[in-house]
Amino acid sequence: MKILNQRDGVIAIAFLALLAVLPLFVGDSRYMLSVLMNCAGLSIIAFGVWITFTIGRINIGQAGFALIGGYTTAIVLSKLGWSFWLALPASAVVAALLGAVIGSAILKLKGIYFSMLTICLTESIRLAFLNGGDLTQGSKGITGLAQPFATDSPLPMYYLALALLAVALLITWCVHYSRLGRIFRAMRLNEDLAESFGTDVWRYRVLAFAMACGLGGLGGSYFAVFTQSVYPQSFTVEHSIYYMLFCFLGGLEYASGAMIGAFALTILFELLSEFQQYQTLVYGVLMIAVILLMPNGLMSIRARQEGVRK
Repeated sequence: MKILNQRDGVIAIAFLALLAVLPLFVGDSRYMLSVLMNCAGLSIIAFGVWITFTIGRINIGQAGFALIGGYTTAIVLSKLGWSFWLALPASAVVAALLGAVIGSAILKLKGIYFSMLTICLTESIRLAFLNGGDLTQGSKGITGLAQPFATDSPLPMYYLALALLAVALLITWCVHYSRLGRIFRAMRLNEDLAESFGTDVWRYRVLAFAMACGLGGLGGSYFAVFTQSVYPQSFTVEHSIYYMLFCFLGGLEYASGAMIGAFALTILFELLSEFQQYQTLVYGVLMIAVILLMPNGLMSIRARQEGVRK
């Protein structure tokens, strides 16, 4: 595990360093930076899905909490006149608290039953905002949100995205490579056995789900100011499925797997735009091929190479 820890860390730090210096080579290219900012926001939300995987739950409700984060930011900015720097953490906290309340009620379920319930949860949250009246503006959404930087350059928003990505990665790392992470993995393997050793399984389940929802709220808050708007359709069940795919493609055993998967799949989709109407088909075929050839994710390539040499 120590070797795995070091490899994962080196790859993650090198990747973040590359993203930090990339503007030196691409300049103020709005398209390039916009794609990378989108990848960073998706990674933040996907980290939350990865955390729920560590306790043995497949969470298809992450989009709902991203929507909560986005609307919380939009409402406090447009209705209450808050600063973005207050709205951002407040949105993460609101999503985490709601996640704790909801999680305490639904985390007794396992397997397909939990997953199906989180799908219903996402749709319920979307419908709540759709029918929120003047507060949420219904299907029109909340638009015209001001970005925190008074400049036309995309660079400040880009580095904000990287900073939030680094924070989310650090949280994920602290979960994975700590006593808390070991408790989560023990619960995933056998909750009854973990409880027999004195682990308060219910409390740790709720904690993991609250952390995951908080990251969803953080990512949703960022997207609200990045796109300067939020709608009931901004985050749907389809988005939740993509967050899961990012984790699978990156590698579930690696703390930075969700980030690598999010960047790889999002950039791949953009590169396939040349195929026009066949873009989605080619994307799906390539994604299936990657899953079949690398069932442990992209982060496992190095480990497989070392195994072949041995």
